[in-house]
Amino acid sequence: MALQDILLDLQSYGARIEVPVEHRGRRGGAGPSDDKAFVLAGVAAMVPTLGQFASQSPYAVVENENGYYLTRDGQLIIPVEFPSTPRFYALKTADDIPYWKIAVLHGQDVLATTVSQRCVRWRREGERCQFCAIENSLESGNTVALKTPEQLAEVAEAAARLDGVRHFVLTTGTMNYRDMGVHYLAKCVHAVKAAVPGLGIQVQFEPPENLDDMLLLAEAGVDTVGIHLESLNQETRRRISPGKADIPIARYHEAYRRAVEIFGRNQVSSYVIAGFGDSEETIVEGCRQLAEIGVYPFVVPLRPIMGTPLQDAVAPDPTFMKRIYSQVAAINRQYGLSWRNSKAGCTRCGACSGLTAYE
Repeated sequence: MALQDILLDLQSYGARIEVPVEHRGRRGGAGPSDDKAFVLAGVAAMVPTLGQFASQSPYAVVENENGYYLTRDGQLIIPVEFPSTPRFYALKTADDIPYWKIAVLHGQDVLATTVSQRCVRWRREGERCQFCAIENSLESGNTVALKTPEQLAEVAEAAARLDGVRHFVLTTGTMNYRDMGVHYLAKCVHAVKAAVPGLGIQVQFEPPENLDDMLLLAEAGVDTVGIHLESLNQETRRRISPGKADIPIARYHEAYRRAVEIFGRNQVSSYVIAGFGDSEETIVEGCRQLAEIGVYPFVVPLRPIMGTPLQDAVAPDPTFMKRIYSQVAAINRQYGLSWRNSKAGCTRCGACSGLTAYE
């Protein structure tokens, strides 16, 4: 099998880990979760390893005399490695909080955190995103409710110094209905940049009421931003992310245009999640509209996360994803967009998507 076909399969089917690794996956959180970083032929990929669908995957990691191998239906496919536990995980803050509760390693060189692990939409009847497990990881004790600018700066400095982290993703639960948490994110970034000036930073948020609030992020040193639609169909949004759907797609497009003015083309992105029932044509056309604005459409397959209303959903078939990736990659080339030109964040990392393999 070609490497890109293996990666597509793994993102849709997940994999069973049948070897004694320290951590079998990151459980809960705001973004793609219930997964673990695999390194295949030098390429990092975040692979679902927890949940019912992953437990039934034809793929498994086994051990033989030559090390760890990925198998399909019991047949050896390719050697697999797991990034070693980051050295900064062993440290604690002055108030005795483990660094890994403040931020975690994604892929091979990306630090990530959910700044506020609480979300106003999670707590309002009829507003919760059906695919999100943001507060589950808080309830399980794997993180803290709110990370301070000082904590984030301390952990970022250690991660960059000890583990070679090159960029940092700061997402957040929606903190309020006005600035959506942008003001607090700006304070956090300012502290991190002061501690690690060369660290690339992406922040992710909903469109604020005042789009010029995004200037505060640029002034603080933010390199890229993610403003995530997830679905490009309003009816699907009403069903899957009912609270966020109160902000219409047209308003997102306004936010994208302003963000591109501030941060530049290719430095603004949107997660586009395939698997909610949107047609191939809907997804591809929506991505074309984003790319035309200068927004990188970061396409990923749905990952059913334990403890969410969609935990029993079925991830999209790899052939479906392959068709979408091929078309969206062509669109990105047409509009001069590439993951390689993104300064920081999910687009730069690419480990949760197969899109980079098709550009």
